Amino acid sequence: MRNLTNTYRSEVGLTLTLAAPIVVTQLAHISLSFVDTVMVGRLGPEALAGVALGNTVFFNTQIFCMGILMAVGPMVSQAFGAKDDDAIGRSVRQGLWMTLTLSIFAFAIVFNGDKILALLGQTDKNVATAKGYLRAISWGVLPFLGFISLRSFLEAVSRPRIVTVIALTGVVVNIFMNYVLMFGKWGFPEMGLIGTGWASSAVFTFNFLVLLGYVAWQRDFRPYRIFSRLGKPDSHYFKELFRIGWPIGASLGVEMSLFMLTIIMMGWLGTTQLAAHQIAVQCAAFTFMVPLGIGMASSVRVGQEVGKKDLHGASVAGFTGMGLSSVFMSGTALLFWLTPLAVVSLYLALDEPQNLPVIKMAVELLAIAAIFQIVDGVQVAAMGALRGMKDTRIPMLLSVISYWGVGLVTGYVLAFPLNMEEKGLWIGLVAGLATAAVLLTRRFYRLSHFGTPGDLD
Repeated sequence: MRNLTNTYRSEVGLTLTLAAPIVVTQLAHISLSFVDTVMVGRLGPEALAGVALGNTVFFNTQIFCMGILMAVGPMVSQAFGAKDDDAIGRSVRQGLWMTLTLSIFAFAIVFNGDKILALLGQTDKNVATAKGYLRAISWGVLPFLGFISLRSFLEAVSRPRIVTVIALTGVVVNIFMNYVLMFGKWGFPEMGLIGTGWASSAVFTFNFLVLLGYVAWQRDFRPYRIFSRLGKPDSHYFKELFRIGWPIGASLGVEMSLFMLTIIMMGWLGTTQLAAHQIAVQCAAFTFMVPLGIGMASSVRVGQEVGKKDLHGASVAGFTGMGLSSVFMSGTALLFWLTPLAVVSLYLALDEPQNLPVIKMAVELLAIAAIFQIVDGVQVAAMGALRGMKDTRIPMLLSVISYWGVGLVTGYVLAFPLNMEEKGLWIGLVAGLATAAVLLTRRFYRLSHFGTPGDLD
């Protein structure tokens, strides 16, 4: 018992050391869109609508591509655990080739995103506003995805801190570039919303080039021969990357669709419901960055232990991540449950009479969000642990069952036929995430206790 306790205590330290910079990196990435929204707000409501629509097209296009490139992480972490330098180099090189391949398609979609918005029934005015922004930010597709690929490599070899430093620096660069290009400073023309798009492309390019230079410069990485053999595509590793990665992208898309469709259904109920939902979901999204970072760290730790052919070590790493996520999210759940007015006051003035209906409803939703927090933390950590085992296809199917089969159906039935309205939709979210938490945790337990690394495909 004492040995097991010491094992878990040691794993907690390893996971937290790896997770801390990853969490900060995630918060830095969220800050980019937050900064854009705040600064674009000075241009007026039309510009805000344009950036909201543009970001929807950009990030929804990128989410599937990001999922595929995240497969670099488990491929490298397992090779790192096995001390296979050649496999590490091959995985990273094919990640860069995959980046180029995906960027061609993603660029075409984002560059022509205004046509997609028109097909989705957006007003001509909003489409025209978003068009210039999309044309500008489309040039950031390649460096954005390239950064994801290299970031996955560095986190997989337990070197995440440089990624954090670059991401935080990128936030400062973003503020500066927005100021210069949006408002026409230092001899640059005043470009408004389009300037925001070019600023984002510049930041993505800056982040990618600095990270690329770091990887090329580090002597520790020379045994991997990442760049000396970059001109030789490897079909086997390329196919393996896609095989592992596309279910990750699909899973991310399925989960995102649960929240997007919930927003649409909330809009059917009215403006007050939508505003209250936005407050609750924004709070949940911010706290979610911590278990997301822990889940990414768990993916690395599990992959490294699998590479060593140590299933017990992989089990300890995975369940440590789930435990840490549960502890953190239990704390935020108590915050939402015990001090909801303090949380809501971050978004709305509590003494304004016109805000009272939204405040009352947001407080009610935060009580449900308290439960939401815990199951959301478990499911993302469990998903990360399974990715560390290169197990992605079955978890994708479990995501479809959980988010669509349980979450959406439950939310719709409770909200409309049973007239529970906004509470019903949030109970649906909880039901979907809770189902995912149970199914994914069970899947990881079975594989880590009764499977072998070679069985997982």
